[in-house]
Amino acid sequence: MSSGLIAVRAMLLLFCLWPLYSLASDAIRDRMEAIHQRFPVTALGEPLLALDALPEFYSHREYTLAWSRTEDRDALLEAIRAAERHGLIPSDYHYSLLATFAARTPDDLAPEARVDLDLLLTDSLLLLTSHLLHGKVNRESLEAEWTANRHAQRIDEIASQALETQQIPTLVDRLAPPQNGYQQLLKAREFLQSLQPIPWEPIVDGPTIRPGMTDHRLPLIRQRLIAMGDLMPTISLEEQVIERHYSDRLVAAVTRFQDRHGLDTDGLIGRRTLDSLNITPQEKLAQLDANLERWRWLPEELGDTHIIVNIAGFELRMIRAGEEILKTRVIVGQPYRQTPLFSDRIRYLVFNPTWTVPRTIMTEDQLPTIRRDPDYLQKMDFTVYRGWGADRERVDPDTIDWWLFSENNFPFQLVQEPGPHNALGRVKFMFPNEHDIYLHDTPARSLFSRSERTFSSGCIRVEDSFRLASLLLEGQDNWSREQINRTISSRELTKVYLKEPVPVHLEYWTTWVDSDGKRHFRNDIYGRNPRLIARLTEKPRTLAPDQARTD
Repeated sequence: MSSGLIAVRAMLLLFCLWPLYSLASDAIRDRMEAIHQRFPVTALGEPLLALDALPEFYSHREYTLAWSRTEDRDALLEAIRAAERHGLIPSDYHYSLLATFAARTPDDLAPEARVDLDLLLTDSLLLLTSHLLHGKVNRESLEAEWTANRHAQRIDEIASQALETQQIPTLVDRLAPPQNGYQQLLKAREFLQSLQPIPWEPIVDGPTIRPGMTDHRLPLIRQRLIAMGDLMPTISLEEQVIERHYSDRLVAAVTRFQDRHGLDTDGLIGRRTLDSLNITPQEKLAQLDANLERWRWLPEELGDTHIIVNIAGFELRMIRAGEEILKTRVIVGQPYRQTPLFSDRIRYLVFNPTWTVPRTIMTEDQLPTIRRDPDYLQKMDFTVYRGWGADRERVDPDTIDWWLFSENNFPFQLVQEPGPHNALGRVKFMFPNEHDIYLHDTPARSLFSRSERTFSSGCIRVEDSFRLASLLLEGQDNWSREQINRTISSRELTKVYLKEPVPVHLEYWTTWVDSDGKRHFRNDIYGRNPRLIARLTEKPRTLAPDQARTD
């Protein structure tokens, strides 16, 4: 067949199909206009959800059909199935309906149904892209404190590029958080999935089981520890004979379990340990999925050198070029003075800081203490001022009748001078923010030995604060560890700006995997998991009823 004849046939085919494509384009344009007018829009009977991105997606391609290639449609269905491994729900992305059309080509469909299928496929792609990049749950409406910014790219552009360059098969892996912490959680999720068929009979409460004791609950406890990987399944002949004996080997397994669950590693099987043993794999899986979502809320780039504070884990980690260079314990806010979660940059350090007491702490904590102990202010090196700013006046605390003042009538400012009693210790790490939160040293060292450390008023106390200061100042002129020690000994307030501000991320992870591959679970100290878990199982929100037009 001559090339001329082929060209003629192609022209005839295009001429025959042109009315179809024109009809489809008009139908898509009408649907996008309806979205702009805030009418509810459906496709194949299901509501379209990505109402912000859909019009932009089709506008850029002049309202033409997007899903003519069978391999693209198949790849999207596979991507939706793969997203389940990330704790996302296939039904959120029209999976069942799309799967029913998988074996049919668009040419077999009526023009209206073909447009509907195209819209539904695009809606699914846009939703999946958004959820992988930003998370399914709106972090602002769920938790007002979650203000870390993530991707600045436009969802419609990312989805369009993936479709045009045939990169949908790698969509999930490319858009999910690449950090090792997230990837390790995916492996932990597979492990928990493998435990789902195992019966998880509750272990009954009773007296604390101590090493060397015999107890009827120990066989079930042993099975539980084997299932979770804390105890190897092979046991000695003696243990097989005396199954209810709390042996040294079983004590070691319980201690490992306690360490992974943030409990006191005393080997005693008391109520808290039993409660943790009774948490089912299904409950842990839901908790893990909530933490995968929190990873998706993080910035895409954490910083080559960065600091992560896990509030729920009471731990600070400093990472440089992918390697952990510091891990230290922290103390965080009490449940009624919660440490907020956000990302920022540490810009400077203050050695020998003063502490200007926040008003809430002055009136709720300090005022009752001063009334009980008139010498408290002098012993703890506080200076008292009347008023604020440049007009404030220093006042002798002995001339004040503290019983005359209250929460609503407290015209004073308390400033604690640098020294061994200062509540901020010898150094604080500043990343100015709307929450007035920062990291700092502390003189109250004994509290770091507690398994749960919610003792602060919101700021974060760092156990190895001098090591953190030394690492942050590495490479800065004249700031060796010896110079840091000399500065601290001087008791003079000294501010040091970092040449390169270091990103700091305050996060809330109740599940994670450490560098040794151990799966950790922690108490939900601020009670944030249930609401997030509930939202993760909800259908994505469309226009609210009072926003959608029906006229």
